[in-house]
Amino acid sequence: MKSSFFKLFTRWDFIAVAGVFILVLVLSYLTFFTPNYYAAKSPVTFDITKGESFSSVVDRLYEQGIIPSKNNFKIAGFIYGAERKIRAARFHIPNGLSYLDLLDLFISGKCDYQRTLTIRPGQTIKWLAHRLQKYVFIDSTGFFNLATNKSFADSLGLKQDSFEGYLLATDYEIFERSSPAEVIRIFYDAFKEFYNDSLRVRTEEIGFTIHEIITLASIIKGETDKEDEMPTISGVYHNRLRIDMKLQADPTIQYVIPGGWKRLTYKDLELDSPYNTYKYFGLPPGPINSPGKAAIFAALYPEKNDYLYFVADQQSR
Repeated sequence: MKSSFFKLFTRWDFIAVAGVFILVLVLSYLTFFTPNYYAAKSPVTFDITKGESFSSVVDRLYEQGIIPSKNNFKIAGFIYGAERKIRAARFHIPNGLSYLDLLDLFISGKCDYQRTLTIRPGQTIKWLAHRLQKYVFIDSTGFFNLATNKSFADSLGLKQDSFEGYLLATDYEIFERSSPAEVIRIFYDAFKEFYNDSLRVRTEEIGFTIHEIITLASIIKGETDKEDEMPTISGVYHNRLRIDMKLQADPTIQYVIPGGWKRLTYKDLELDSPYNTYKYFGLPPGPINSPGKAAIFAALYPEKNDYLYFVADQQSR
């Protein structure tokens, strides 16, 4: 039986089969193991976001010239079982990786993960800088300096001294070790998207500027964490502004006194600062925190009342 099987093949048949086998091995090696080179400066930064499909990743790699063939990379991914193993992260791809090396980088290589970061209402730039360093490893000093840099604010169209109040309090997906400039742009873009045309129209209707509304909203947020109290507090402050009464808002002094928040003394109320709303009339020069959406809406739509003072239950007139 064995001899009859071999009689079916001549010596040249065996050579032909072996040649095809060797050719397949060579082509496979050349396809999946040899280096691929791109024209851009190495390394190329490449982000894979949460929930992105493997097909989308392949398309973007090809469009950016990082891989020469989508089909070959998809085949390599199938062989590697990579479709569900690649990570949502930021990768720095060196030049000359093979398809399998690149897959290995996406699956187990060095990367900066994408993480959820929350800016909570009431956080200041200084506090946010510490959170960024703690949770996504972004240099806190670099972030603080850039977020309070007027020239950088001007470059993004914000004609203010800093981004205090303009880094919208919400959830973000941030890559570890992102640059301070990148994350500030992300936060400020979210603010611009939130403060839409209807809010801008409302701002003009009540005779305020956006900067004044954000400043007032930050004071409202400084007074309370309870969203249901915010419209009433806003009504009190609107009433004081309307009759040219000093705001007398403790949070504005807390913002500038050394050592952070504390129980204020009479001496603190004598502090000579434009943020001392016990000493100076009107709103302070700018926001004292990132107020959050609820406080901004409260500043834009205050409760209609005739209160000039408030206590804990908001019922004092």
